[in-house]
Amino acid sequence: RAADITSHMYAAEEILRITNQNIPSRVLTFRELSAATNNFSPNNLVGEGGFGMVYKGHLKDTKEDIAVKRLDKEGFQGNREFLVEVLMLSLLSHPNLVNLIGYSTDLDQRILVYEYMPNGSLEDHLLDLPENAKALPWQTRMRIAVGAAKGIEYLHEVANPPVIYRDLKASNILLDKDFNSKLSDFGLAKLGPLGDESHVSTRVMGTYGYCAPEYAMTGKLTKMSDIYSFGVVLLELITGRRAIDPTKPTEEQVLIHWAAPLIRDRKMFVRLADPLLGKDFPVKGLYQALAIASMCMQEDPSKRPKIGDVVDALTFLAEQKYYPQRDREAAQAKGGDCSTPPKKDMGF
Repeated sequence: RAADITSHMYAAEEILRITNQNIPSRVLTFRELSAATNNFSPNNLVGEGGFGMVYKGHLKDTKEDIAVKRLDKEGFQGNREFLVEVLMLSLLSHPNLVNLIGYSTDLDQRILVYEYMPNGSLEDHLLDLPENAKALPWQTRMRIAVGAAKGIEYLHEVANPPVIYRDLKASNILLDKDFNSKLSDFGLAKLGPLGDESHVSTRVMGTYGYCAPEYAMTGKLTKMSDIYSFGVVLLELITGRRAIDPTKPTEEQVLIHWAAPLIRDRKMFVRLADPLLGKDFPVKGLYQALAIASMCMQEDPSKRPKIGDVVDALTFLAEQKYYPQRDREAAQAKGGDCSTPPKKDMGF
């Protein structure tokens, strides 16, 4: 087993050397990373993932704040995820993907070093809100959705071969100081099908509640699996509810099951808006966002939109200027309401 790990490490480093002209990430020593995180002090601990702990650190030579993910040596399958993450993020580059600064295999450790994202994850601001915290404004939510969609668009349509992300969820969408979103955690990503192939067959991995039903049932992974997961994240952004929430009553624990009857009835749409938004959201924008989420979560994967169409539709939504209270008052003055669905073609 130790020999396997060594040969994997050697293979990864060989690949990195061969492709070095494209790779901005650097090899760091354990000593450098220990100094940067104050000996991996508990005070620097900012998160705990399935594969290890994440610490905030500071590299003195480059004067940059970093996030240091120290993988659990005993972690299940951690070695494979480590290699995939290093290779994927070393060869991919986009403003909506987290930037891998470097990595370390020093002293039999497996450590990944990323740019530090000061606003943590979408989960922190949407689903794990402390008491009395301010809700994310509607416009910010839509901008976060656009950023995540653009990250997926790059993986699906620009990367060659295409990449299926496979683990899109609120905790993997990180936020910079301006709340721009970046996808992180590429340990489960898979290279997409090549040539005439329509799917990649793989053991089902990912997170319950975000997984596309056809992938969960058959292990056949396609780009449309990511589109489904994106629809679930968009529904979380709209409702402020978790994909799976065991603290809710039984019939409300699975977000898509709770939302499905409400999405089918236009009169119920406003009940889907996150209560923390109060009335501070555009009703038309809510309708449009729900329409996009609903299309992404279609049972039949062939009916889901392509990610480019999702980006276009969400960009339109995120750029809308709206004045919710004034919209309502103007609509009531005309004797109507502002819940008429949008006429604009959403690109689907």
